[in-house]
Amino acid sequence: MATYEDFTIDQGSDLALQIELVDTDGSTKDLTGYTVSAKMKKNFNSALEDTVDFTSIVSDPAAGGVVTISLTNIQTDALATRGRYVYDVELSHVDGLGATIKERVLEGKIKVNPSVTR
Repeated sequence: MATYEDFTIDQGSDLALQIELVDTDGSTKDLTGYTVSAKMKKNFNSALEDTVDFTSIVSDPAAGGVVTISLTNIQTDALATRGRYVYDVELSHVDGLGATIKERVLEGKIKVNPSVTR
């Protein structure tokens, strides 16, 4: 089950979040062979073209269990509507049988504070 976390973005600012992942036993999650993706949109039913993709990477070393998601100031400035958005972060990897396994690790709401200086 994904962890739930709300946070705030200032429109027109760069954003980078590091997420430290642990296994159910509390040990650092080894992310070797994993990829990560993260998206946000105004609501769950928003059109695909209204989706904002975070730059998402598994930080080096992958065995350290850290992923980083980020948005540029250009991306946050383009958020035309202030207010609340929803987001999630998913890991994926291919298992020994060749099937892609996805796991949502983080989800929540993002509040966007409007910018005056643009």
